[in-house]
Amino acid sequence: MIVRWISRIGLRLFAFNLLVLFVPVAGMLYLGVYESRLRQAQEAGLVQQARVLAAALGDSRLDGEQISALFTRLDRRSDARFRVYDPAGAVIADSARQMAGGPADDVSKYSAGDDRRVRTRLLYRLGVWFVDARDWVMSLPSRLSPPASRAAAAADGPPPEVKAALEGRYGAATRVTAGQRSVTIYSAVPIRRGGAVVGAVVASQSTFRLLSTLYAIRLRTFEIVVASLGAAALLTAIAATTIVRPLARLRRQASAVAQRRGALPAVFAGAERRDEIGDVAQALGELSRRTNDHIALLQSFSADVSHELKNPLASIRTAAEMMADSDAPDERRRFFELMRRDVARLERLVSGLRDVARVEGQIEADAIAPVDVAALVREFIDAARLSPARDVRVQLAGAAPATVLASRDRLGQVIDNVLSNAVGFSPAGAAVTVTLDVAGRHARLTIDDEGPGIPEGHLERVFERFFSYRPGEAAREHVGLGLAIARQIVERYGGTITAANRAPRGSRFEILLPVAPAR
Repeated sequence: MIVRWISRIGLRLFAFNLLVLFVPVAGMLYLGVYESRLRQAQEAGLVQQARVLAAALGDSRLDGEQISALFTRLDRRSDARFRVYDPAGAVIADSARQMAGGPADDVSKYSAGDDRRVRTRLLYRLGVWFVDARDWVMSLPSRLSPPASRAAAAADGPPPEVKAALEGRYGAATRVTAGQRSVTIYSAVPIRRGGAVVGAVVASQSTFRLLSTLYAIRLRTFEIVVASLGAAALLTAIAATTIVRPLARLRRQASAVAQRRGALPAVFAGAERRDEIGDVAQALGELSRRTNDHIALLQSFSADVSHELKNPLASIRTAAEMMADSDAPDERRRFFELMRRDVARLERLVSGLRDVARVEGQIEADAIAPVDVAALVREFIDAARLSPARDVRVQLAGAAPATVLASRDRLGQVIDNVLSNAVGFSPAGAAVTVTLDVAGRHARLTIDDEGPGIPEGHLERVFERFFSYRPGEAAREHVGLGLAIARQIVERYGGTITAANRAPRGSRFEILLPVAPAR
């Protein structure tokens, strides 16, 4: 259930928003390096102070009382603790005992109250756990390797750093401060007089203040990490509310649409938005509307086809039954002619339906190329003049150069259907005038006839499938698909075809097609 509730896009957005954690997390990881460098700087300072003190003591005899008096005059001007050893390794002076009577340790002079308040906060402890986990992972190879041999416990005598200084070398050591998380750094330098080592000075200082500063920095850094994590979660929640959830609603609605039957919804959730999601919802709504229109067209087309097939079949059946009951040769011949005529009508209807299906199925796959409309019009006008079917003159009033992007065969089918329709409506001796010109960015083909015209209520219906208006002729001779196919082809190429009446008589069909852009 949780997997279904979590959005995959939401997870990706959250992962992307987590990039804001890169800088503070990198800062937390860098604090270890920063602490190491601060220790190096602190040790360098201790070495410098120890050398200054050793140089001052090298000019006179090492006297414990004089050195203690010197430490008393310092009066805590330095946070470091100084010890002076004689050549035998015994302490002859300790600044922790003389500086204003201070205690003999390195950290009690510092207040640990702020340190404890910082380290006891839950947020800081979480940050420490994160850093400790990092350190544990990084130290894993060394802990898995065989342990190195450790030196035996130090015997009685001065510390190792003091021994190194008494031998004329620099001595250094770092030890954990008792009762604290800090360490104490020890730097030992020899005291020389006349080239001989006469003692040693040890400067020591706790890293308590350094750690206290790092504690505060670490806490602030982890606060930034937590705040960044909250910001990432907030940004993800906003994105999920404004992007993921609307998309999920669209997906659910689209899935429901795919499973339903009947009319599809024309409005989808989020269509009122002014962004890409709103565009997707509007596109889905437009797709549903077109699908509904196509379904309605198919239903109407199926009803029309059923009606057009039903009439001739019923007529054939009636004629066949009456011919079977008739013995007179003349009546049988008349019924036979009726059957033959209805069969011919069925053939024309099936042929027209085949043309409609062919246009719908193949027009998208037809090769599109520049077509010289003037040359194509002349070809069909010449063919119409040679036809002996009717005594109708077909004339070309004008043919401006015009080129359109279309299929030559489909465009020829349009011209043939409209021109044949005009010739069929024209009386004997009449004229059909064809004009081709260019109007703006469109090629305009006008075909005028001198027929009876079209009633105002039928100017649009003549382009509907199976509609045929031919006064004075048997409607059953025409299936009413020619102009419907012509409009379908013209609109496929981005054009329009309209019908209008002329004065005083006749009709006009106007075809507009976009002109091909100049190469």
